[in-house]
Amino acid sequence: MQTITVLGSTGSIGVSTLDVLARHPQRYRVFALTAHERVAELAQQCRRFAPRYAVVATDTGAAELRALLAGEDLPTEVLSGAEGLCRVAADPGVDAVMAAIVGAAGLRPTLAAVEAGKKVLLANKEALVMAGPVFLRALAASAAQLLPIDSEHNAIFQCLPQPCADLEAAGVDRILLTGSGGPFRTRAVDDLRRVTPDEACAHPNWSMGRKISVDSATMMNKGLEFIEACLLFNARPDQIEVVVHPQSIVHSMVQYRDGSLLAQMGNPDMRTPIAHALSFPERIDSGVAALDLIAQGRLDFESPDMERFPCLRLAREAMDAGGSAPTALNAANEVAVDAFLQGRLAFTSIAAVIERVMKMVEPVELTGLDAVETADRNARNLAREVLGAL
Repeated sequence: MQTITVLGSTGSIGVSTLDVLARHPQRYRVFALTAHERVAELAQQCRRFAPRYAVVATDTGAAELRALLAGEDLPTEVLSGAEGLCRVAADPGVDAVMAAIVGAAGLRPTLAAVEAGKKVLLANKEALVMAGPVFLRALAASAAQLLPIDSEHNAIFQCLPQPCADLEAAGVDRILLTGSGGPFRTRAVDDLRRVTPDEACAHPNWSMGRKISVDSATMMNKGLEFIEACLLFNARPDQIEVVVHPQSIVHSMVQYRDGSLLAQMGNPDMRTPIAHALSFPERIDSGVAALDLIAQGRLDFESPDMERFPCLRLAREAMDAGGSAPTALNAANEVAVDAFLQGRLAFTSIAAVIERVMKMVEPVELTGLDAVETADRNARNLAREVLGAL
């Protein structure tokens, strides 16, 4: 029996994780659930899974959750804030932590889980992107096991020999990181300025939260995954190629020196990589239907259009610059996407805001978490200034 903390349990990854856990009650027990502000949904999850702890962002939210659970015969203690998140991520009673809080807010509790030596299922790509060197140093100094949840990185992990500390020694020529191209892959570039938030969030294949859906539409999601893949697999930028694959069936591929190309395929459902990481190195039922290649009929691949997706270029430039450049990239993107979702910024101006911020910052070495948070805060302030000027 493994005990699991789910950071971000009311988001799409959290809900999918709980679905997989519920299929295997003899293997997994929920230790803690956390949410930002969806208190009513968190209360329903507490009633179903009876966790030892539940965490919400604010004291007000915690009071609301306590009121909703009053009179229930549950063992659940309600906590709040970043301190509560870190506590349930690092608690000695936890075996594994699903790190599924979106954005920079997930960094501290994910690091707490790493430093406590947990099995960390990493769905929060921003934590690694914004704090790469700090995160990797903490991982090397602990007994933690890091398993990727993003479908692309999980696919790469499955296509590599394990363990694999050196791609060249393993005979790897390159990693092919696939992406669907989102909802605007074929839309006229001149028409993208008029894209609405609802259109940007209507992904053709995946069901995701609004922020991640917008990142997919700009392909910044793929840019962040490019940076994450470099860090996760100790890969040089020139060893990774982004490939547009509209069907989202091939989740990524690894090209070997002998000409072999290994691909991991499956229906576009996050429960597959979640189940793989939860049970690794075993395999368990995820609830996802088997892929029917005959019914699928065809698989298409193409190079990304860099005019249509400038965020891909910006992510590569940030990775090349190193230091705090990826931190600034992620921070500026979060501010710009939030402004777009609020109707204060045009879709095509998301990349413009990020590029302007990237030109204004001088990358610095990330010596620790304080340096990461300072770089993140400075880039957010710059992004808000750019938005004000626009």
